[in-house]
Amino acid sequence: MRLVIYRIDGRALWTLYNEKVIAGLGRDLPTTGRLSTEGVEAAIGALRRFRAVLDGWRAEEVTAAATAAVRDAADGKAFLNRVTAETGLKVRVISGEEEARYAALGVLCGQPDAEGVVGDLGGSSLELVRLNGMTNIEGVTLPLGPFALGAPKPLDPEKTRRKIDDRLAQLANRYSSPEFHAVGGAWRNLALLHMQLADYPLHVAHQYEFGRADGLELARFVERQSRSSLERIQGLSKKRYDTLPYAAMVLERLIERLGVDRIVISAYGVREGLLLEAMPPEIRQRDPLIEGCEALAAQRGGGPGIGQALEAWVAPVFEGAPPLFGARDAVLLAAACRLADLGAQLHPDHRADLAFEQVLRAPLAGMNHAERCFLAFAAFSRHTAAPQPPDIQTIERVLTPERRQRARALGSAIRLGCDLSGRNARLLEKSTVRVSGERLTLSALAGWEDMLLGEQTARRAQALANAMKLKLEMA
Repeated sequence: MRLVIYRIDGRALWTLYNEKVIAGLGRDLPTTGRLSTEGVEAAIGALRRFRAVLDGWRAEEVTAAATAAVRDAADGKAFLNRVTAETGLKVRVISGEEEARYAALGVLCGQPDAEGVVGDLGGSSLELVRLNGMTNIEGVTLPLGPFALGAPKPLDPEKTRRKIDDRLAQLANRYSSPEFHAVGGAWRNLALLHMQLADYPLHVAHQYEFGRADGLELARFVERQSRSSLERIQGLSKKRYDTLPYAAMVLERLIERLGVDRIVISAYGVREGLLLEAMPPEIRQRDPLIEGCEALAAQRGGGPGIGQALEAWVAPVFEGAPPLFGARDAVLLAAACRLADLGAQLHPDHRADLAFEQVLRAPLAGMNHAERCFLAFAAFSRHTAAPQPPDIQTIERVLTPERRQRARALGSAIRLGCDLSGRNARLLEKSTVRVSGERLTLSALAGWEDMLLGEQTARRAQALANAMKLKLEMA
């Protein structure tokens, strides 16, 4: 059972509050066909609290939805009647097909260019969905959640493996894919464990990636662990000790049967899919990373932003540079420019470090870990010429030297534009900066030279030229 309160800024979502209760509603379904008695009481208690927390919210702002356990239980309807009687909440039961579709929409909400297959693992079911844009989504729901497979009993490897393989046998070709997007708390816990085992420094689950060999090794490691062994591993959710081996085995069989080469963790799922569907079409098409960066800077900035003007002004500097993120270079440049005012209200001695930390760990959607580190380094360099950000080990682990150099150059270009114009978009239009051959040329319109090309501007322009290993020319 989970209550999440969101703030929506255009295409960007922010989690203001998140509370979880693992009730285990579906724990008894495989043996009784009914909801767990203890789970029902835990769920009712949680929903009564959630309703109290939401006191004062308008009815149209609250969505209550139930999935596999309530959908499949013989007493599911009676449970929902009790929920309405005791809390006033009107709960929508999502069908298996709808749950699969919303899981896919959730992945697309967090990563619009996602391709391949989505797997959403809940307590009682697994939804598999092939991504074909936002309109042609096809999926299936399977009784392969940990409780449907036998949790909380200790894992029986051979029996469970056969049960999973029997369910996947006729679907393997239909849902085969080299890229698999894993949705659900159990798989996020597996990803966090993988970070520990790999000594990976950036503990952000969303869009964390690992390959086939690592996925199989991780899954088989967890399958072999007893509950007491799992309890000794730091960072794992205590409520998942009984279900994690089952989740690991489902992941292992999916990797094997679907031919998965890369696993991408999504922190977004059914809830975010519901929100994405409810957005107006014109909002839905916007880039979540650019929107998120603009909203983040607006929340913590010092006035009207000039991100769009900076994007147009800075872009010519890099238009001839080799792409380092493929088609994503332009999106990252736009996002970095939207972050120009981030930290404006902070102390200037600490502004660069704090801007770096915010971007590195902010709950921003629409970027992978390398892109996150790139934007954080650019935000740092926007405020300082210091050579190293606070967490240089993470940056060096995730970014290539070429990407680090580009991030420094981009941040320096944004700093130049902001200081030259005083963050005034109209004044920025009176100047241009371009790269030609081995030269960086900064120029101002006739009559504006003395106002725009002063001593501080020259220092900032020289810093940009140094970052790009070019000779500076001011005219």
